[in-house]
Amino acid sequence: MADWKMRPASDADVEAVAELRAVVMRDDLERLGRYDGRRVRQLLRDGFGAAHTWVIEVGGDFAGCVALRPAGDIRWLEHFYLAPHAQGIGIGSAVLRELLERCDRDGVAVRLNVLRGSAARRLYERHGFLAESEDPVDVFMVRRPVR
Repeated sequence: MADWKMRPASDADVEAVAELRAVVMRDDLERLGRYDGRRVRQLLRDGFGAAHTWVIEVGGDFAGCVALRPAGDIRWLEHFYLAPHAQGIGIGSAVLRELLERCDRDGVAVRLNVLRGSAARRLYERHGFLAESEDPVDVFMVRRPVR
């Protein structure tokens, strides 16, 4: 696995994250008939909160991001994007494992939504997420804390 680290995000990271989102979600959104590059980027800008977001760096360079937003007694895993060159080499699993260990220590469940048909769903299932519901676009998943 490549040398990676997470650092706290800042508001200055929003454009790099918005661009990455447009790149990594394009195929799945096109498959679902829902890709609009401008809208994909704007939705990220509108929902970006640096306070609960980390930038993922590989070899010191921007390679992705992930957010873990508190909402009452749960956490929402959001904006988990890895650049194509950082996918498939274990970084996503390592990042997810680190975040889930924090949630387990705090005794909180984690929720997320993933696009229907996305390969990312397999990653989440490997880490204990279960589907709760679906709509025409998203699968809503939850992972209860492991004690």
